Amino acid sequence: MSQFWSPIVQTLTPYVPGEQPKLPGLIKLNTNENPYPPSPAVATALQAVPADTLRLYPDPDSSALKEALSTYHDVQPNQIFVGNGSDEVLAFVFMALLKHEAPLLFPDITYSFYPVYCKLFGIDYQEVPLTPAMEIDTADYVNQSCGGIIFPNPNAPTGIALSLAKIEELLIKQPNAVVAVDEAYIDFGGESALPLIHKYPNLLVIRTFSKSRSLAGLRVGFAVGHPKLIEALERVKNSFNSYPMDRMALAGAVASYGDEAYFQQTRKAIIDSREQMTQALEKLGFSVLPSSANFIFARHESYAASQLAAGLRERAIIVRHFNHPRINQYLRISIGNPDECKALIQTLTLLTSKH
Repeated sequence: MSQFWSPIVQTLTPYVPGEQPKLPGLIKLNTNENPYPPSPAVATALQAVPADTLRLYPDPDSSALKEALSTYHDVQPNQIFVGNGSDEVLAFVFMALLKHEAPLLFPDITYSFYPVYCKLFGIDYQEVPLTPAMEIDTADYVNQSCGGIIFPNPNAPTGIALSLAKIEELLIKQPNAVVAVDEAYIDFGGESALPLIHKYPNLLVIRTFSKSRSLAGLRVGFAVGHPKLIEALERVKNSFNSYPMDRMALAGAVASYGDEAYFQQTRKAIIDSREQMTQALEKLGFSVLPSSANFIFARHESYAASQLAAGLRERAIIVRHFNHPRINQYLRISIGNPDECKALIQTLTLLTSKH
């Protein structure tokens, strides 16, 4: 029945999300989810939402959440936009701020939703190659006309972070282009660009509650920038869905920002596990890129990534393997809890000791 599809659907190649298999005993290290549950304050807040209020539309402006975010990040509520996960926020960013006559610039190895959004919204784009060390070189983004720039920091799937000084240099040298910094993983390392929004009206920072706040199931994301950038996002949102955030998501998100001690505790646990797992993998003959995220990107000197991924899957451990040029020998491995990390290393020890 594809004859009923619109022309744009005929040409789309959708984003492929990480698997969510329902298998007993599975160790799931493929989608960068937090291995720890959300703050207990989140469960309390969700239980406190009166069932009768669910018949009513939620606050279209998400005022309570914006207030919590503005206090925590030292910005004004009119500098904040919220949406259903950072992917929806990004979709609005592409529509409202990144579609121009000149091409959009982003790395050739990066979040694979970017080219999908470009094709969906008819945006011309140019992929800028990472360096041989798999790093973003901001110098490659300055001496050309563009309709905007977007990249994750830390980058995904490499996990490598860009310094704040380099981001500021880019903002200075591209004052007429929106620079969107996707900080989905910033809480696990690196320097956030949020302090720069007071200085540069062309900067937009996008964040998510899915990773460091353990709320991937509630779908909450936000952007912070100059009020005029936020106004553009609100105009698109209110032309698409005036009530994007449901009452449960709003309650849980606000509660998560009220438990700083738990946030810091789980954040540190993930960072510590990442460093331990990096060292263990290096002892097994892996080359591991320097990660500032809640995952690592690694390749083995003697074993193909596809072979290792298949061997892990046979033993009920799944990781992410991207079958793309330049990175098809790498595995992206999410940081699990200590028991999951231990099981991964034990299994890889077995797989790499075979001859």
